[in-house]
Amino acid sequence: MDDLRHDHERELPEEQQAAAAPPLDEPPPGAIPQPEHEQEPVLSAPSESEQKRRRSLRSRGRASAAEPKRQRDGKREKRLVGLKIGASQIAAARVVNNGSPELLEAYREPLEPGIVVSGEIRDTEALASALSRFFDLHKLPKRGVRLGVSNNRIGVRVFEIEGVEDARQLENAIRFRAEEVLPIPLDEAVLDYVVLDDERREDGTPVRRILLVVAYREVVDRYLEACRAAGLEVVGIDLEAFALLRSLAAPSEAPVTDAALVAVAVGYDRTTIAVSTGRYCEFTRVLDWGGWSLNAAIARELDMAPSEVEGIKRQLSLSEQVQVDGLDPARSAKAHEALQRALSAFARELVSSLHFYQAQPGALGIGEIVITGGTAHMDGLPDAIGRLIGAPVRLGDPFKRVKVGRKVGVEDQAGSLAVAIGLGIED
Repeated sequence: MDDLRHDHERELPEEQQAAAAPPLDEPPPGAIPQPEHEQEPVLSAPSESEQKRRRSLRSRGRASAAEPKRQRDGKREKRLVGLKIGASQIAAARVVNNGSPELLEAYREPLEPGIVVSGEIRDTEALASALSRFFDLHKLPKRGVRLGVSNNRIGVRVFEIEGVEDARQLENAIRFRAEEVLPIPLDEAVLDYVVLDDERREDGTPVRRILLVVAYREVVDRYLEACRAAGLEVVGIDLEAFALLRSLAAPSEAPVTDAALVAVAVGYDRTTIAVSTGRYCEFTRVLDWGGWSLNAAIARELDMAPSEVEGIKRQLSLSEQVQVDGLDPARSAKAHEALQRALSAFARELVSSLHFYQAQPGALGIGEIVITGGTAHMDGLPDAIGRLIGAPVRLGDPFKRVKVGRKVGVEDQAGSLAVAIGLGIED
């Protein structure tokens, strides 16, 4: 297996891979309605027999030349530094995994704009310098680093492999299918996969349902290059969607139910959506929308630069209309209206993504939507999104799963640390 590995557990997301299902007369319980009461057909939750069959299996893969250092004996890392590199900040969490995870330290610092854009590095040297200063400033260990990656160029497909039982033959069959279904040439890509279902037909033929993830090798290599230049030893690379789910809920050993957990992390210029069955991440999507989108909307309305309206945005509320310091009542109202319009656009994208998920064979109903990230702490935002999408939304607690050490300070935007904390947790 290549770089994109949920280290040893291989719990990978599911995304664009199938056409929408035929329309049904009525949406099932747990289906997400369209904003403004528009309904879109969705599939019902899987049958009880299918729920019992679905399970995540470990499988071995082929290492690549760009693969970071990691343990080869199957042992889990006990001490990890989860590292999330965003467009506006670097966040790190030092976690000890000995029984229940303990968060020893957690820090975040601003990152100069333009170094990382939409999850891809634009200036490797500048990022390496920033990482080196960040780790030195907070005296963080430079070994045992697990790095998160997330962008909309990470593609996922699902398909079935029949008649193959040997692990090595299965890997070869998956790589052969990857060449058929993926838009990226294999020599330019890193691959990872998970076996979601393993069953036999009535005639005894083995059938495995495979979830395949692929990313451009150059994207992964640039992150590794920056980390190595900063003196960091990367022991694992993980999708941020996995880390997000780990920070909010422990994987369950219970059978898959008919209700999925939806986790949403709203960052500076990206939003990560992850859908979990309770045992593994089943679907993920990255939206090019974040807190900066709100800045841009307010700035257009007030004829200002987006960088000039950050203070205005922080004063605004989505639960009530407030008077913004420095603006007259008319301009305050305009800023609030721009905020509402931008959030409505985000809600439509979120609903569209969830409908896409629910149109996949075997999709679950939506049980709970949890939102986190720095922007999620804006006053009234979770409830406002819930009203727009027609489903309850609550603010996630990134410290829920960890024992919090004495060095960890509670801050106003704790959601900014959610992915970094999840990267440090080893389940």
